[in-house]
Amino acid sequence: MAAVTDAARILTDAAKFPLRIGSHAAGDSMRAGLHLGEKVLAVGVNVGEEVQRPAVAAMRAAGVEAESRHTDGGRKVDYNFFAGVAPEILNPGGTLPGANEWSRPLSKSHPNPVILMHGTAGGAQTNWGAYVPLLVEQGFSPFTLTFGAVKNAPWPLSALGGMTPIEDSAAEFGAFADKVLAATDAQQVDVVGHSQGTLVPGYYAKVLGGRDKIGTYVSLAPMWQGTEVFTNKLADTVEFHAVLGTALEMVNHVHFAAAPQMIRGSEFLAALNSDGGPYVPGIRYVNISTRYDEFVRPYTSGQVPGGPDDYVINIVVQDTCDHDFSDHLAIAGSRRAATMVLNALDGSDDPAHGPREVPCEVVPPILG
Repeated sequence: MAAVTDAARILTDAAKFPLRIGSHAAGDSMRAGLHLGEKVLAVGVNVGEEVQRPAVAAMRAAGVEAESRHTDGGRKVDYNFFAGVAPEILNPGGTLPGANEWSRPLSKSHPNPVILMHGTAGGAQTNWGAYVPLLVEQGFSPFTLTFGAVKNAPWPLSALGGMTPIEDSAAEFGAFADKVLAATDAQQVDVVGHSQGTLVPGYYAKVLGGRDKIGTYVSLAPMWQGTEVFTNKLADTVEFHAVLGTALEMVNHVHFAAAPQMIRGSEFLAALNSDGGPYVPGIRYVNISTRYDEFVRPYTSGQVPGGPDDYVINIVVQDTCDHDFSDHLAIAGSRRAATMVLNALDGSDDPAHGPREVPCEVVPPILG
């Protein structure tokens, strides 16, 4: 039981890295690193004092208590960013029920399989506990993978994706997309990405020649132009160190090579945004952002307008509901954003309003 508890803590604490790095000011001196929890330390990070997170500040200013949020207890779909952690604990390295059904015929109304691309330190199960059952319920065929995981790392560190260089993850995505297309006889895949998972397919489409294989590309908390949150905080090579078992056992670690690539102005982002932007003609892009994103700063990094030949829809969740306090994690767990995703996958030109009604309800930070 202790090992299971430790694994759950490691998976949830590592997933909170974007929140934790975004809620600290830059440090003015070297420190041991950023403690993500009792079992996980991010080294190579130099941070100062903790500052109030924007979503929390906005909730307090509005006089909204987290306890008053809408919940979906007892429903088939658990709108909670961490809904996929328990399945990963029960089936390490496995697949959520309903995902990766390689022999299941595609629905005539949804002829494109949907590949879900997790965020930093997420995985095939941990990032998509809400989305897989929702997509299956709505007649879609979801497929998941854990990209960018460090090979030969012990579980649960092997479940932390998005660690390797993003170029490598993009190639991994391309190979997976080819496998999905071959198994389903589809002409294109649709993509739903979160955080770093919005960059990976973009690089595949823009640089690796995959543009013709993607139809609709929905991004949650996209970061096309990178983030300023790492500025003056990456003191050295970034690694996640985790204690597996007792403190007397060896501390395991994984190298977070993708971290500097997400910094605004990096060489990777310059390549992605060459020729005027991150988009390629022929793909239908839908970007869903939150003003309270403490990791993607500024949040407008994900709201890049398209050129004359691009099809781009930009959405900020607070524009249609001032009780939506989604942060970087909650936007991938909330019912509001998920409804917009469904509308986007169905081809809506206005996913924030229909065809499914998008509820205006309290969305708290972290969970969604």
